[in-house]
Amino acid sequence: MTKKRAILLIGGGILLVAGILLGCKLAVDSFLGAEMSSRDSWDIAVGEHIYTSEERGIEVYTAPCEASIPVVQMVPEEYEQEGFTYYDEAVQQRLAQHLLELIQQEAHGIGEPLAVLNPFGTGSNGLLLCFDTGEKTQIRYTVHTTSADDPDFTATAKSGKEAYTGRHCFLLIGLVPGETNQVTLEAVDERGEVQESAAFTVEMPDALSGYDTRLDATGQAEGEALSDGLFYATGIGDYYGYTFFFDNEGVLRYEMVLEGYHSDRFLWEERGFYTCVGSRKIALLNPLGQAVRVYDLGQYELHHDINWGPDGTILALVTDTEQETTMDVVIEIDLESGAVTERVDFSELMDSYCQSTRPISATDPFFWQAGERDWLHLNSIQYLEESDSIVVSSRETSTILQVTGLQTEPVLTALIGDPDFWAGTEYENLCYQPEGDFVFQYGQHDVERVEDESLPEGVYLLRMYNNNYWGLSTRDGYEPELDESVGTSLTDGAGVSSYIYYYRVDETNRTFALVESIPLVYSSIVSNVQEVGEHYVFNSGVAHTFGECDREGNVLRSFSYPCMMNGYRVMKDSFTGFWFEES
Repeated sequence: MTKKRAILLIGGGILLVAGILLGCKLAVDSFLGAEMSSRDSWDIAVGEHIYTSEERGIEVYTAPCEASIPVVQMVPEEYEQEGFTYYDEAVQQRLAQHLLELIQQEAHGIGEPLAVLNPFGTGSNGLLLCFDTGEKTQIRYTVHTTSADDPDFTATAKSGKEAYTGRHCFLLIGLVPGETNQVTLEAVDERGEVQESAAFTVEMPDALSGYDTRLDATGQAEGEALSDGLFYATGIGDYYGYTFFFDNEGVLRYEMVLEGYHSDRFLWEERGFYTCVGSRKIALLNPLGQAVRVYDLGQYELHHDINWGPDGTILALVTDTEQETTMDVVIEIDLESGAVTERVDFSELMDSYCQSTRPISATDPFFWQAGERDWLHLNSIQYLEESDSIVVSSRETSTILQVTGLQTEPVLTALIGDPDFWAGTEYENLCYQPEGDFVFQYGQHDVERVEDESLPEGVYLLRMYNNNYWGLSTRDGYEPELDESVGTSLTDGAGVSSYIYYYRVDETNRTFALVESIPLVYSSIVSNVQEVGEHYVFNSGVAHTFGECDREGNVLRSFSYPCMMNGYRVMKDSFTGFWFEES
């Protein structure tokens, strides 16, 4: 081979690799851009126009579904205008006012209920039912699909403030999109006797997202039962702007529709739950799907987590879009006034380390973020009231950090992880020291401080999803001595596991020790674990797998879900007291 030809081949190879990397980056850029963007269109399908409420600016249609009972749909008249969103308090109030007028227009019985599809635009297959019964009862309902081998879905509806009432108004959860659903309603009195019953059929439209209505499941059919409730999956790649609720068989029972982004966490209060509904919005949703309050965060862009803060506020991990660094700011939202206060800017709090880092390059592990100053990458937050402090998880540094004096003067007080990472920096004296021989956590997510009354004062547990993945994209000159069990591939999990990790942390002696390690399907990034009763719910986001296991790590059932790149979190709740009463 001639020298010239060799040079041409080498040059061509370099160009090919560069082209592949560029193509990958452009694809991922588009993917990540979709995560933070707002919905261009709400894709509202309607039936025949019935009338217009000029006073409310609401159009009323027949719903776009075949049913044996009349089903209507309310739509704001401006829904096709540019910039329209359901996550606007004025829009939600108009819908609520008109819904009240519909309820008051005439009396409805259990056999002919008022039925309104997706009354507030926030849940595509939620069917609101309103009717009266002859005496105080609970409504038990069963959903049976006629065209597929799905299990029946039975629940007792939460109809009002009292467990038993004569007037019922609730969002029926469980209708499967794209299927003919047979619904049986039973009015059960306090003696457990059925006083009235009725049935109807409704052919539900396809899921607005187009997402699968059934997931592939693996696991034992017999043995220990799964916990009651619904799994809810957030941040499913290529399906941003939706939260999907699945039953224990992997059947889609509710499709929550957001303005964009994903629901990082549900924060419960008496009226409902707060969650992220857009990349710069948090809302309070009630059981009927109404966004009662909507909070605009202005220049702050959400990422990864929200949680309760001091005095009933909400803390959020955000990017300040007016500064150079990303994913390194904590804000506080006052739920009464809506005021947003910046509490911690880690680029200032840890200025000397931040200044020693560099932007991500196209050859780094997180190459798709090339050019970004994602030097810390916070991914979970928890507030500790007794010490006015926060515990945050940093993926980029594989470190758990504690900051005290949140409401006064924030001070970094603790670093938990491999102490070698911080050697030679001004923060090395803040590192807690390991007790015993174990492999440190790497790239961890979803860190939570767990109190245990059996432990001495000043000692607590930290639970986390240990991704067990090492990747560093913003610092030169540091190479850790990794155990062979630690993953270094974003996608290849052969022979590698992620883990549920528990650290025993001693604040007095400033030490930590690994006291429990439960292997899970490997996921290099994202992912979470949640305690639900005596079980764990887990999501291995890169592996596109979520499920439930017992305390020893025996998987009771797992589900594979369609996804581009990764799925962020999957959690579970009984939704008792919200959508459902105790059975």
